[in-house]
Amino acid sequence: MGTNFYVAGHGRTDDPKWHLGKRSAAGGYCWDCGISLCMVGEERVHYGKGYTNDDNWYKACPKCGKKPTEESLDFSSAGRELGFNKTKPKRKTGVASCSSFTWARKLGKVQKIKNEYGDEYTREEFEQILLECPIQFNHMLGQWFS
Repeated sequence: MGTNFYVAGHGRTDDPKWHLGKRSAAGGYCWDCGISLCMVGEERVHYGKGYTNDDNWYKACPKCGKKPTEESLDFSSAGRELGFNKTKPKRKTGVASCSSFTWARKLGKVQKIKNEYGDEYTREEFEQILLECPIQFNHMLGQWFS
């Protein structure tokens, strides 16, 4: 599950000229240590089956030992993608869910952003959204994807 973001005014297109990228729920993350709970590395967060019930995920932070806090859909990254989490995006603390952002193009001088549901954001609002995306991928820069 994820949400695509575009340069506002150019419609929904996977053309990397207008497609900024995609935010996706990315499982557990220790916000204090800056590490994913995915045992095989953050580059594999979207290839596991679950959050704490899968053998590929630590049950606590491998650096500090903190355990994940319980998050309802009203506060989690998965809830954000499903439309339940309406809270203002912010950087979290402790061990909690996170999102990744896969870039299709660099932000550059873009000032107005739109998501695939038609919601519009200023650059500042979009930068707030990115606070919940400590995992960022650049391997799709310049490529078509959705």
